Amino acid sequence: MRTIKLGKSSLDVPTIAVGCMRMGGLSIAEAERFVQTALELGANFFDHADIYGGGECERKFAEAIHMSPSVREKIIIQSKCGIRRGMYDFSKEHILSSVDGILKRLRTDYLDVLLLHRPDALVEPEEVAEAFEMLNSSGKVRYFGVSNHNPGQIMLLQKYLKQPIVANQLQLSVAHATMITAGLHVNMQDEFAVDRDGDVLNFCRLHDITIQPWSPFQYGFFGGVFLGSDKYPKLNEKIDEIAKKYGVSNTTIAMAWLLRHPAKFQPVTGTMNVERLRDCVKATEITLTREEWYSILLAAGNTLP
Repeated sequence: MRTIKLGKSSLDVPTIAVGCMRMGGLSIAEAERFVQTALELGANFFDHADIYGGGECERKFAEAIHMSPSVREKIIIQSKCGIRRGMYDFSKEHILSSVDGILKRLRTDYLDVLLLHRPDALVEPEEVAEAFEMLNSSGKVRYFGVSNHNPGQIMLLQKYLKQPIVANQLQLSVAHATMITAGLHVNMQDEFAVDRDGDVLNFCRLHDITIQPWSPFQYGFFGGVFLGSDKYPKLNEKIDEIAKKYGVSNTTIAMAWLLRHPAKFQPVTGTMNVERLRDCVKATEITLTREEWYSILLAAGNTLP
């Protein structure tokens, strides 16, 4: 497995992150097989959130991986907090209590990375800074990041934080690529020119913040998977054509499309299927040509001016 540097941290992380949002639906035996396969593939970066399964995903993960000090030192764990029922909460009290709950469920003393899950309209960055400083100085969290944040929101937080924001988890796939396509339609009057996120792609590159694409196979906001979908016939035809050339699955090519981008994304998988996870990891062995990358972009319905 190839590795990249996670933002301005000292962490060398696998290019593919293993998302654990759906782990709550597995039996313990299934979860054990899944995490063991991930480790065998070198995919030892596991992404969690306190809301996944109401905490059940974290508990099941800890049981499935047989968490112990010797196991913990071989893996990298990231979790997220800030989403509550009907609201978002970045208060100092909620962040601190959330981390305590996460650590208890994961049976560990520390997180490698903590992300703030979705922007809180009532955020007081000074409180966030106090919480982060307490978590960092106590050894409970090594590094910090955000999820679904735009440049202005990140800069507001960073103004008060002592620690650098090392990651930003954002929805991104070839069928949900507005952060890429807006940059291709600069000064145009078409829909693709609309900057929906404050040029977050280039902002993160300029500030050494690793973008972690979530839902790398989805279109819309959980609209469905584009692979095999009759909504994307041209895209599937093109991906299948390129997959045949490389002798791999369509999943591998869809993931390789993200990895080809020079921003050095760290895509987060969502599958609990071990074979599909293997296909995702296989993408790290493939570098699409420029022609192949653009042909997939256009086949998804994106355009060039």
